[in-house]
Amino acid sequence: MQEYTPLITNDAVVFGILMFILALVFGTSSSKNPFWQKFYRVIPSILLCYFIPAVLNSFGIISGEYSQLYSVASRYLLPTSLVLLTLSIDFKGILKLGPKALIMFLAGSLGIILGGPLALLTVSAVFPEILGGVGPDEIWRGLATIAGSWIGGGANQTAMLEVFEASPTLFSQMIAVDVLVANVWMAVLLFWAAKPGRIDKIFKADSSAIHELQEKVEKYREGILKIPTMADTMKILGIGFALTGLAHLFADWMAPFIGENYPALSQYSLDKTFFWIVVVATTGGLLLSFTKARELEGAGASRLGSVLLYILVATIGMQMDLMAIFDSPVFFLIGILWMIFHIVIMLVVAFIIKAPFFFVAVGSQANVGGAASAPIVASAFNPSLAPVGVLMAVLGYAVGTYGAYICGLLLQLVHG
Repeated sequence: MQEYTPLITNDAVVFGILMFILALVFGTSSSKNPFWQKFYRVIPSILLCYFIPAVLNSFGIISGEYSQLYSVASRYLLPTSLVLLTLSIDFKGILKLGPKALIMFLAGSLGIILGGPLALLTVSAVFPEILGGVGPDEIWRGLATIAGSWIGGGANQTAMLEVFEASPTLFSQMIAVDVLVANVWMAVLLFWAAKPGRIDKIFKADSSAIHELQEKVEKYREGILKIPTMADTMKILGIGFALTGLAHLFADWMAPFIGENYPALSQYSLDKTFFWIVVVATTGGLLLSFTKARELEGAGASRLGSVLLYILVATIGMQMDLMAIFDSPVFFLIGILWMIFHIVIMLVVAFIIKAPFFFVAVGSQANVGGAASAPIVASAFNPSLAPVGVLMAVLGYAVGTYGAYICGLLLQLVHG
């Protein structure tokens, strides 16, 4: 974890830098210059939107830890972007994607549950001293909190901290492992999202249902396309932010109500406001897709939604400290191996059931990244697919505590 004050602490300045980075990336990626065209054939633009802020954070110029921008982006801009990205979605088309999406999500959860104990077993064979902790400092307790984060999210991670009682020092080290390893894996997914065809070819995967959904949404957009007026833009932003406000209003009532009256439901994260914000915003967008509001897509609803999502991408990148790996390298080794086991299990299952890489990427990110980043990875394939990422991430909240608890018990077994 960072212990220094960054060079720039004013969030207005940091936000200006992030917006400049986004403008620079999109400006160069749409350039006709042969150099930039070749460059972006190799490096996807979304990866740079994510990686440049990470580099600035790692060198102490800006800091995700000191800034409130991620909190603002995830609580206000993310739900609004989910509303705008789901406005034109073909809900029946999503249902037609079939069971492979669910199978790959569950394969991702299984990969986390088994991957942690396997990684600990492997690394402890080489570095047996890591098993030397006593009481709250036993490494398995800290690793169980990572399992909570990687199957569900922050709420599930906190639940595992309460259940397995890791020490504050150990927990802070595990947060560093969680953030860095998960973000590096997200960067890999964003890279391959630009070229899924290669992997689909190896897997002999049938991605026709995904392409059919994309084409259907794109044809609909072309049919209603128009030059947006000021009134159109205000309507789009008004609906998006109004629904976000409604989602916050509902979440502020529902989360404490469940916490006080049905505490048993906390294991499903139903007492967390962020869960309800995401659910209400996504549901609101899907309901609007059955009304005339759907026609706002012609004036650029999903384009504005993507703008808000890319701001979130930049703030997520700002959370990643590339230098943290030098603080506790053995812990990072476990985290990296853990992620590799997760990936291998997912790829094996995908190969067996011939699942498209889209389901691998979104299924993995719905586990590891949750509702904040699963739609980012899904929209890297195509903006019309963002809701698929959200729906799968919400499922992660439900199974996260169970899966992480099982993983914690297996880690304890390995620890001995």
